[in-house]
Amino acid sequence: MPVFENIDQARAYFEGDRFALENGITLDEIAPGRAVCSLTITERHRNAEGGVMGGAIFTLIDLAFAAAANDIHLPTVAQQVSMNFLNGSRGHVLTARATCRKDGRSSCVFNVDVSDDLGRDIAQATVTGFKLLAKEIPRN
Repeated sequence: MPVFENIDQARAYFEGDRFALENGITLDEIAPGRAVCSLTITERHRNAEGGVMGGAIFTLIDLAFAAAANDIHLPTVAQQVSMNFLNGSRGHVLTARATCRKDGRSSCVFNVDVSDDLGRDIAQATVTGFKLLAKEIPRN
């Protein structure tokens, strides 16, 4: 059973992720065991070579993982991340899709794939999450 009753409740919870939100990352979809987040690339997301900064891509991955994992068990935090940068983006929007691969008693594993709006694979990550003691979120 999902933790969040709908996407608006999930978005309200993740308003606390100030760094991700203030850098333009949005939570677009959430469903049991998966989430989709996106980032419209601006000049502030670029590195000295003109590409998208790796930290911006990592933050996108981190929020997609957090949304998907915390919809299964709240709170869940990232314990280990293995990430590969695959290609530079030529598009204007990055989308991260997180999918649960294993939901265990105290840990979980998610794959997160990032692509751009041109269909190019940008990055791939495997995230191991650790489930902390459960807490309730306020219901509106």
